Amino acid sequence: MRARDLCQALDLQILPKNTEGIRSKLKRLVSRGILIESEPGLFARTDA
Repeated sequence: MRARDLCQALDLQILPKNTEGIRSKLKRLVSRGILIESEPGLFARTDA
């Protein structure tokens, strides 16, 4: 899922401040091992 898709799912306006905020949270989850970034900007849950 991309940050933009997550903004739409959460009913947030598609604005740079919203997508960048979501993207930074997703990157934080990647660093904690909760998500993976399979390609730049594309996030998924780990199957662990």
